[in-house]
Amino acid sequence: MRRAFRFLLVISVLLAILAYAGSQGGPVQLAGLPLFAAGVCLAVLLQWLAFVPAAYWQTERYYDLVGGLSYVAVALFTWCFSPDQTAPRNLVLVGLITIWAVRLSSFLFLRAIQQGGDVRFDSIKTRPLRFFVSWTLQGLWVAMTSSTAMVALSKPGSGQVDSWLLLGALIWVIGFAIEVIADEQKRRFRNNPANQDRFIQSGLWAVCRHPNYLGEISLWVGIAIIAVPALQGLNYLTLLSPVFVYLLLTRISGIPLLEQRGRQRWGDNPDYQRYLANTPRLLPGLRRDK
Repeated sequence: MRRAFRFLLVISVLLAILAYAGSQGGPVQLAGLPLFAAGVCLAVLLQWLAFVPAAYWQTERYYDLVGGLSYVAVALFTWCFSPDQTAPRNLVLVGLITIWAVRLSSFLFLRAIQQGGDVRFDSIKTRPLRFFVSWTLQGLWVAMTSSTAMVALSKPGSGQVDSWLLLGALIWVIGFAIEVIADEQKRRFRNNPANQDRFIQSGLWAVCRHPNYLGEISLWVGIAIIAVPALQGLNYLTLLSPVFVYLLLTRISGIPLLEQRGRQRWGDNPDYQRYLANTPRLLPGLRRDK
């Protein structure tokens, strides 16, 4: 229990720092709060509201769906009160985040339904405080990951399309394509009865072991680049957004958990050992990226 409270304290401090840094220079106030800070509060509040029925029924099936739709809600909320809704940068940011969030959240939700749940939550969903920490952490994930976009949306936008927007949009498209293709390749692989108890090592999965995460990190780098011209002062701290995504996926909840389960399942398989030894973890071409 003490550990859970410590996690909540750390998350609260990070949210407060993020709200303060991202709000600098924002001209719009809502009920005494800067628009950016209000967006951060909304990201967390949505998770807390969803936690109540999830804890009651001890289910995590809607976790990813709520997370994805929270991105859409926060982006649309910030855009609705934006001082310049029609600015090209703001329209592109809202559109790209919405496309990504709807696609990924629906994909993960359907997968959770088909698989009967998410094993990550097996030991958590029956413990209300730890389960609450997971939902609060998702609020931080939503707020932190979309923070650069929220800064741009909360300020007067640029009236023209610039190189930042074009470069960022290009990187987003490449990252989004990689993620979608990788997810679809793995879905088809798993749905083939002939591949039962086998691991995927074809398509993009032959290039690196986690191409879906490579795409995820890349598209958020693109979002951050699009938002750069709107940043000033402490706003630049929000450029840690793609770094946060990288650390989350490569050090905390993504790759470490997946590769731990993979070694437990296929650790004695020579083919799997060769796959680990010869295939970069994330970046294609880096053989030492283990």
